[in-house]
Amino acid sequence: MPASPSTARAINDRLALELLQSEGPLTAGQLKTLTGLSRPTVADLVERLQASGLVGVVGETGARRRGPNARVYGIVADRAHLAALDIRTEGVSLVVADLLGEILAEAALPVDRDTGPGPAVERTVAVLERTVREAGATRLHTVGIGVPGLIDPATGELRDATGLPAWHRLLVAELQKRLPARVVLENETNLAAVAEQRAGAARHRDTFVCLWLGHGVGAALFLDGRLRRGASGGAGEIGFLPVPGTGGLPSAHGCDGGFHSLAGSAAICALAEEYGVKAPDAPGPAAAAIVAEAVAAGEDAFLDALARRLALGAAAVASVLDPGCVVLGGEVGLAGGAELAARVESALAELTPLATRVRAGELGGAAVLRGALLTARDAAQEEVFGPAL
Repeated sequence: MPASPSTARAINDRLALELLQSEGPLTAGQLKTLTGLSRPTVADLVERLQASGLVGVVGETGARRRGPNARVYGIVADRAHLAALDIRTEGVSLVVADLLGEILAEAALPVDRDTGPGPAVERTVAVLERTVREAGATRLHTVGIGVPGLIDPATGELRDATGLPAWHRLLVAELQKRLPARVVLENETNLAAVAEQRAGAARHRDTFVCLWLGHGVGAALFLDGRLRRGASGGAGEIGFLPVPGTGGLPSAHGCDGGFHSLAGSAAICALAEEYGVKAPDAPGPAAAAIVAEAVAAGEDAFLDALARRLALGAAAVASVLDPGCVVLGGEVGLAGGAELAARVESALAELTPLATRVRAGELGGAAVLRGALLTARDAAQEEVFGPAL
């Protein structure tokens, strides 16, 4: 059954907007070529999109030709402004961007462990409001927030969890109350996987696992092109995975004794001390600095021991999901680079018959903020452009 004229117009408009987003500013002729639509149809949709305020003339072609140069059309980027926040135990980093994801302003706020929940929330809100003003945004359309806790897939709310600072929950609730914007919450590891899939080590992969290696450990699952969160939002809580070599078992109240006790930041630092690898005097997470130093110094024994630990978690995931690829994300994954990834792949091959490639993440800790911005942009464009048909 053919689409109605109104449906056909909506489909054509959305296709044109997606092309203008992915390919950059285009002429009407280029839109005609890329869409396969007729010249009159393209002329009509360009006129409609201009009238709606979604598309504007951003320049002219410089080609030498008879008559006037062709107009170049682009999405009106300031039609909506976005913000993304990465909320960590030690502080908050944030960016403000336009509808195309171009960063206009950014800021970071350290939060001391002794800071009370109230002051932590007020300072964060103040920094966000200031950064919005610096970006020249009048109001925010959508805010993407990455948090280390679990997000209830049914409600989109941050679930109760042990180990999170009290100000995390209070901040999320306060932002949702104060901001005249749509607030989208997502687990930090899931956001890192989104960023690695769109702009990092997992480009163009529909199925892979992102193993997050930062202060703690986690995993995000991309299966058949979709991020899988599980029934309660806990898919990928690999820190609780029972593994040999920890001297204990995890419990419902804590992941000590689980994979976290082998691959968390504190565990990596302890392993380095065992092998006589010194922590360098460098800014940033200690475990990442140690791993980077070990790679540079050729500390084979330490790197092999770490790779065997990481392979235990990766093997458990691979044996159940058969993802074909594991990305070592987070600060540690980036620090270890191709050297650590190759060692993990070799160790993993001894534990499972399933062919599984291991790749170093390309975005490190910045992947969470990048993923939060991509998620906010997708949500905003879904509303501003209209749903994909």
